[in-house]
Amino acid sequence: MTALAIETAAGNGAARQTEFTITADGAYAARLARREGGGDRWFPERWTLDGPEPYAVPLPGNQPEEPDASVLPMADGRVLIHRRVADRDAFALLYPTGPGTGELALGTVAHDGMPGRRMTLLPPSPNGSCAYALAAGPQDSTIWLVAGGAFGPEPVATLKGHCSGGVWLDRTGRMLAVDRELDGRTKAVAVDLERGGEVTPLLQITEESQDRLLLADPDTGLLLLRSDAPGHDRLGWGVLGSTLPVRFPECLRLADAAVTPFAVQPGQALMPESCAVALRIDAAAGTWLGVWRPAGRRLHQLAAPEGWLAGSGLWTRYGVLRLPCATPAAPCSVAAVPAPADVPRPAPVPLKPQAPRPVPLAQAPLTGRQ
Repeated sequence: MTALAIETAAGNGAARQTEFTITADGAYAARLARREGGGDRWFPERWTLDGPEPYAVPLPGNQPEEPDASVLPMADGRVLIHRRVADRDAFALLYPTGPGTGELALGTVAHDGMPGRRMTLLPPSPNGSCAYALAAGPQDSTIWLVAGGAFGPEPVATLKGHCSGGVWLDRTGRMLAVDRELDGRTKAVAVDLERGGEVTPLLQITEESQDRLLLADPDTGLLLLRSDAPGHDRLGWGVLGSTLPVRFPECLRLADAAVTPFAVQPGQALMPESCAVALRIDAAAGTWLGVWRPAGRRLHQLAAPEGWLAGSGLWTRYGVLRLPCATPAAPCSVAAVPAPADVPRPAPVPLKPQAPRPVPLAQAPLTGRQ
């Protein structure tokens, strides 16, 4: 799970966005943190989240990191760092070694002769032992295995078109969804990393619509997406492998505010409509928290806890949202927010369980949907 949190660099008042990323199992997280009193000097920081109390371990190198570096936590507690050096992308694993930081270089990827190509880390793989990056160019995009391979960074799939995003569809790290722009249209597609990058259509709400996948829950197949199929960009939801149509809840439309889902409640195997979804809400007045369930059809709006690393968090299967927070008094903490109850409604009929698979979601009329 990846979040964008605003931090302000001391001395110049300029805000920058830093990523706070949590492993798929919720055990570790990593971010670039700012040195206290160090101006625009940044270092990697690993958080441990699965113990009695969360704690952070700084992983500084011999010199501060560049602001465009990015980090990714691994399931074994190490942190992958991605640095841009001239026309190369360099990768290494960081780990604490007593008072210092150990670094295992993994190799580099050169982009000579490929102008406009930019490499970004993909969300943590569900298996926790591998890490992937997406090198997107104007005409084609390549998925790289950058950690967990035998010979350093290696390409595992090349797709036509400019790709972005990245959402895992299963718990094995085999099926990855990306948003692919091709012939002026952006559609989410599924990529099978064990079959040479075989591509399968995933979202095809209408032929002309721009359809992007935001989140997926492997247990239920619940998908959160953004599409302009209703006439303008809307948040919608559907179920992978189901014949039910995509729906665009009116309650997720807020005037003058951006609503972005960032976590889905796990463990609701037969009831995708009962999954609680956490949303980040951004407006001129600030940033706060939203909680919504497809069955409830109501958006609960809650004040964010102090120091929330906005847009980051994970659910327990029992419906408690855990939000990482950092304040001067408590630089590493987690706030627990129970999911609000919805107004009781008739129980939805459980969907027939199906193995999640990458199939196009059915077209459907887009008016009057809840």
